[in-house]
Amino acid sequence: MTSTFTLVTDAPVDIGALFEISLDIDAHASSMSQSGEQAISGVTSGRIGLGETVTWRARHFGIWFAMTSEIVTLERPELFVDQQAKGPFKLFRHEHRFERRAMGTRMTDTITLASPVFGRAAECIVLVPYLRRLIIKRNTELVAALS
Repeated sequence: MTSTFTLVTDAPVDIGALFEISLDIDAHASSMSQSGEQAISGVTSGRIGLGETVTWRARHFGIWFAMTSEIVTLERPELFVDQQAKGPFKLFRHEHRFERRAMGTRMTDTITLASPVFGRAAECIVLVPYLRRLIIKRNTELVAALS
């Protein structure tokens, strides 16, 4: 089974700036500091690009995880997609869409995942709410860095 959820963030910032900071490894690590997230392999600083990978190490639920993500789609400044190449999920795909708005930019995150254990119950009860909170925090910090 898979689960998908979408978050929409409206931000009073330039589409290009928000797109670029969303690809920035250092900005991502800073926004995820509560989990000790660090880039340990692949692109470990600066902006990541199409076909490039980053391996993240982070602590979630009191356990250290490593996940390698690859940028599989990149269409500046409207869309990029990263997906797990190796890691704890059966499936993890994160689509980032950016749309110009009258007052700035609308950023839409769509995440599709499949739990490695306990299936849909784990996704709905634990993983989706947890990941939703992480993405909201990440987006809030990225927008604040541009404001």
